[in-house]
Amino acid sequence: MAKENHSLTTEFILIGFTDYPQLKILLFLVFFAIYLITMMGNLGLVALIFMERQLHTPMYIFLGNLALMDSCCSCAITPKMLGNFFSEDRVISLNECIVQFYFLCLAETADCFLLAAMAYDRYVAIRSPLQYHTMMSKELCIQMTIGTFIASNLHSMIHAGLLLRLTFCRSNKIDHIFCDILPLYRLSCTDPYINELMIYIFSMPIQIFTIATVLISYICILFTVFKMKSKEGRGKAFSTCSSHFLSVSIFYICLLMYIRPLEEGSKDIPVAIFYTIVIPLLNPFIYSLRNKEVINVLKKIIRNHILK
Repeated sequence: MAKENHSLTTEFILIGFTDYPQLKILLFLVFFAIYLITMMGNLGLVALIFMERQLHTPMYIFLGNLALMDSCCSCAITPKMLGNFFSEDRVISLNECIVQFYFLCLAETADCFLLAAMAYDRYVAIRSPLQYHTMMSKELCIQMTIGTFIASNLHSMIHAGLLLRLTFCRSNKIDHIFCDILPLYRLSCTDPYINELMIYIFSMPIQIFTIATVLISYICILFTVFKMKSKEGRGKAFSTCSSHFLSVSIFYICLLMYIRPLEEGSKDIPVAIFYTIVIPLLNPFIYSLRNKEVINVLKKIIRNHILK
């Protein structure tokens, strides 16, 4: 009897949208369209920044890496979710679960650092426009980007690696659309105290540091803008950081909303969808449609290669 009670779980079932079987085809088509647009938008933006030398500036290097991480986030979540719409068992193995969480954690951690770096970049551009290329050199930008990926990889590897110490012998049903770390803790028969401690030691300082960097940068931007005498200068300054401010506001609002219900032990699939699927869809449009340089480059490519 004891042996039966402690049989280990190596596969999980993602519950997802099983409460809405009548909407299965519609939901599949919607999320498939979102996935295609997300990948085309983000990878297209990465290709555009890579090919055009005039976009090889700190702001666009950060933006290109943000688009790359949004693509990674979408790839980690959406294909498995799309397959589950027509899967009878909706099973995901423990190893697949860990890999999925690793790439999700990597993308979201990198997003936090990149958005913070972009906020500082916007502050330098507004505060010291004449010294911008000196203070935000390409070398510094590359160093910050490499540091972002090293820190994000280490953060993801720590949490993903610690999942291997857990054993699962309770329910194998994950009440979510993807494998996330806190639902797995609740299914663990091993005390996840060490895993949860690592969240407080590593994840919370990252959130505090990046949010503080964004807030301080924008407070300094506001003080700088209010000191400007010309309305034209103020308008130009606000337009310089408006896209980033919109993106970072959506990101952190969704992040805080997403963390809260998981701590309470309830699912919040709509917020999870917005945080992991809709934000990667919106970012390339937020940064492209309000950016004259990107629009001009697109017009040049269309004029030279498509309409030729």
